[in-house]
Amino acid sequence: MTNDLIYRGAVELAALLRSREVSATEVLEAHLEQIDKLNPLINAVVTLDEEGARKSAAEADRKAARGEQLGPLHGLPISFKDTADTAGMRTTYGHPQFRDHVPASNDLHVQRILDAGAIRVGKTNVPEFAAGSHTFNRVFGATRNPYDPGKSAGGSSGGAAAALAAGFQPIADGSDMGGSLRNPASFCNVVGLRPTPGMVPNTDGSNVFFPLAVSGPMGRTAEDTALLFSVMAGASPEDPHSAFAQNTAHVPSEPGDFAGLRVAFAPTLGGRVPVSREVLDAIEPQAAALSALGARVELDCPDLEGSDKAFRVLRAAAFDAMWGDQLAAEPDAFNHFLAGNIREGGLLSGRDVIRAEEAMTRLIRKAAEFFERYDLVIAPASQVVPFDVDLEYPTEIEGHHLDNYLDWMRAPYLFTPLGLPALSVPAGFTPSGLPVGLQMVGARGTDARLLRLASAFEKISSCSAVRPQGAAVL
Repeated sequence: MTNDLIYRGAVELAALLRSREVSATEVLEAHLEQIDKLNPLINAVVTLDEEGARKSAAEADRKAARGEQLGPLHGLPISFKDTADTAGMRTTYGHPQFRDHVPASNDLHVQRILDAGAIRVGKTNVPEFAAGSHTFNRVFGATRNPYDPGKSAGGSSGGAAAALAAGFQPIADGSDMGGSLRNPASFCNVVGLRPTPGMVPNTDGSNVFFPLAVSGPMGRTAEDTALLFSVMAGASPEDPHSAFAQNTAHVPSEPGDFAGLRVAFAPTLGGRVPVSREVLDAIEPQAAALSALGARVELDCPDLEGSDKAFRVLRAAAFDAMWGDQLAAEPDAFNHFLAGNIREGGLLSGRDVIRAEEAMTRLIRKAAEFFERYDLVIAPASQVVPFDVDLEYPTEIEGHHLDNYLDWMRAPYLFTPLGLPALSVPAGFTPSGLPVGLQMVGARGTDARLLRLASAFEKISSCSAVRPQGAAVL
């Protein structure tokens, strides 16, 4: 029964828990056993509170026995991303300075998930301050890909994605500035949604006006991702931009939903980015499959002119604001590529930042025009397949040299300044068995529809049902 429980979907598990066909304690013990078995290899969960989780699961079972009202996530175990503050549980942000840091309060999305009945188990690994799409740091080391432990799990929500793929938990939280939900989802054959900014309130940082970073949900399927999103989303008075509300808990869908859909296929984002042949070999047949279902698929891409510069300017300016003083005082406090990003921010002017915001404004308006003609954009979620875990980052794609640790992440981050919802959904595998995700991008505020289309796509590709073999046999 144990192995059966760890790969049950979150929606199915939640129903079994509410009906008391299984107990929260049974579900927790099944996942703890899997963590004990495989986490020493995968290194996805970096802080673990078995005793606290068992107490919470026992209380959840008593609550069910008393006939009390149960939340939508009742009894589901979850380890939170190690950049999300968790009251009374170590939160390191992947940095040695915070090795023993224990926050006094929960971030809002963490509190919402716990209030919905989830069982807190631990924390999932991240890159240093979540900067980069490969999960390794000087506190805990690297997270390995469950499909091939010699490969990267992606990032920055790499621990979260790997934990899902390895059967450590049925749902996971993450965050995304330039692909940190989408890239690891692609690498680990799960679903990661970057919501429309405002869907999940931005109350966790010091700047609610920063337009690039959002928190969002992950799951092994779009349906499970939607369940978690329904809990994380919703307005907060602490974020003046959080005005959206949608019922996304259920995403009934069928492949026929693609009939008549206007789909823009952007395999290289209009020639802007190099993409590995292995990635293209996985996603090109999926575009053809949508066409065969009656979708009107055309080669096209939203206007991304100026997106790269706007993203890099705003990111670097934010990094300088957060860590510039510390870097000046402690030159060795950060890894070399994050330190370089911070220094770039220190060279920017207020004029540079405002012009980047003006470029975003133009891009958002052009995107609105684009989605008057199209319903959906499909593109690579990552330009590469999972690479060797010992690399800091890829330096070449199909003969194209990459100058820095951001260049290989452009497929997801070029969409970030447009303010659109975007997700990665499992789309295929390389001949060696490495996962490849398809990025799906919708019009602003259409997150629920995007999840429904991803669920319909899953019925076509069937990739979500393929479990890792690389970790399980070691």
